[in-house]
Amino acid sequence: MRDKGMTMKKLQHIIMIALILIGLATPALAQDQTDSFNVAAKHAIAIETTTGKVLYEKDATTPDGVASMTKILTAYMVYKAVDQGKITWDTEVGISDYPFNLTVNSEVSNVPLDSRKYTVKQLLDATLISSANSAAIALAEKISGTESTFVDTMTAQLKEWGITDAKLFNASGLNNKYLGDNRYPGSKPDDENTMSALDIAIIADHLIKDYPQVLEITKQTEVDFEGDNELTTHNYMLEGQENYREGVDGLKTGTTELAGASFVAHSNENGMSLITVVMNAYNGGDDESARFTATNELLDYVTQNWEIKTLNTNGQIVKKNDIKVADGDRKTISARLESDLTVVQKINSRNDSVKIQAKTVTAPIKKGDTIGTAIYDDKDLVGTSYISDPPQVDVTANQSIKKSFFLKVWWNHILNFFTGNK
Repeated sequence: MRDKGMTMKKLQHIIMIALILIGLATPALAQDQTDSFNVAAKHAIAIETTTGKVLYEKDATTPDGVASMTKILTAYMVYKAVDQGKITWDTEVGISDYPFNLTVNSEVSNVPLDSRKYTVKQLLDATLISSANSAAIALAEKISGTESTFVDTMTAQLKEWGITDAKLFNASGLNNKYLGDNRYPGSKPDDENTMSALDIAIIADHLIKDYPQVLEITKQTEVDFEGDNELTTHNYMLEGQENYREGVDGLKTGTTELAGASFVAHSNENGMSLITVVMNAYNGGDDESARFTATNELLDYVTQNWEIKTLNTNGQIVKKNDIKVADGDRKTISARLESDLTVVQKINSRNDSVKIQAKTVTAPIKKGDTIGTAIYDDKDLVGTSYISDPPQVDVTANQSIKKSFFLKVWWNHILNFFTGNK
């Protein structure tokens, strides 16, 4: 009987332990289910632009066809040329035979250019709203003389942004097979622009930050072009379209045999400025809405799992020993954070910690001098993590520190040299 009682007690203990383990495993299981979201596209990424944080990635660093999403880079170069005074929005652009002859090809997206002369603004509208390939080419020729020279400036711009894996052959995103003798020098007859989803996200981020007025163009579903001609959008997530989603105001679709059905979008959601890229949406060849459905699901995933939050860091005092002073009459310095910090976190996260980047500063130091930065200590990194520097604020001196007596400074430098201290 005693053995039986002991066996029952052991069994009860085992059951209790199992229940506890199941209880502990449940949150992890729920988290795994949340993170198992798989967007219906070959490549994808989602970022929040004010912080630069990556919120979702799927094979986002592999270059692939980008088709007409190329045109957001073309648009950036147009805005830059206007900024530099090379052209104005009212500058007339003559349409050469190359882009004009392409307008009669029914296989590529275009608008009639029979007048052979249009303003920069008209052609940019046609490029971004109707994805007019000839309009993009005409703008490239106006800015750089030839499309191939324009492509070189596009590539140089990408390198400035740290993008080195892109291959560009034209300003439109068309496959070379449509361009005949106007192909980029040395390129193959079937070459096509390739970039990664991450590359496209970085370009879109620069475009809407440097030239936010572009969204006034991309949010339009239709606009008069010339006389009876009307530009109509290919972005069916805009208001009044069949895949409408509130908050979406751009940016650009893209479709070729290589790229599949692709879309780079911008949307304002729950206080977040979001850029999403889906490349080669599944079933895109049969379902015209596939890329928009995938984008909608990706935006749903982001808004259900992430939130933007302001950490109350303004005036927060840095721990005394966090920042050391060299050559001063004190060894450490009191410091403070100069502003609040805006971050994107997993919903219900309680992480408000920052890392101080300023281990040692050199005297003399005046109160208010910037002596380092406080960077958000992000515990929920995804893929590439950030497309820019993580959220950070200045750290300033909360007191003044004088330079120490010169013999003491000299002696400390000698000691540091021999001991290897810095």
